[in-house]
Amino acid sequence: MSLGAVLVRRPVTVGPEESLSKVARLMEQENVGAIVVVQQHRPVGIITDRDLALAICLHGATPRDPVQKRMMSPADTIREDQGIYEATQKLMELAVRRLPVVDEEGQLVGIVSLDDLLALLSRELRNLAEGVRAEVAVP
Repeated sequence: MSLGAVLVRRPVTVGPEESLSKVARLMEQENVGAIVVVQQHRPVGIITDRDLALAICLHGATPRDPVQKRMMSPADTIREDQGIYEATQKLMELAVRRLPVVDEEGQLVGIVSLDDLLALLSRELRNLAEGVRAEVAVP
């Protein structure tokens, strides 16, 4: 099963020149913990709420600073035609909670999160349990 078939959600994006204050406002408005930084529809970085807090509280960033100074770059991505297993492996290897999803040309089509994968896994485990329960049910 490919990521494009199940888990891709519309990501919130900004350009690299946007301010950290705009990033924070978007995170609040859209209720997200990460924003993908794009140029010409291609992910060039990603910034999380944690990155933002550390930048301002510990590293002297100001709300007016451009996101390109504080984003994680380059952005690690996964292709939409890759599967769930590849996504979980990549998340573990990179020790991240979110991955921008790109098409075959490298253009951003969505984002997948560890939470998305956990929700999918829990649904699949429930389906398996119901199948087993039906087999062992006493008539």
